[in-house]
Amino acid sequence: MQNLDLAEESSSTNGVINLDCEDIVSFQTEIPKPIQKAMTAFIEEHPNWDQYRLLQAALAGFLVQNGISSRLITRLYIGNMFGSHSF
Repeated sequence: MQNLDLAEESSSTNGVINLDCEDIVSFQTEIPKPIQKAMTAFIEEHPNWDQYRLLQAALAGFLVQNGISSRLITRLYIGNMFGSHSF
């Protein structure tokens, strides 16, 4: 099982997303072994990524691609994908 932290809401200043303790929701979920192995391989090849950032980017990307029109979600997605610590 993975313990994941996902942002509910956050504030943004100069393109940087700030998350406060009360803006974080934690939950546990089972992840199929093939996905967990792929995540581990990706994180090993990209040391600037971790499981939390990867899952936040994946979930935000899924939501944006499936019609959620939230500026905050879009910023989280872009920030995780293309932020200064991306590669």
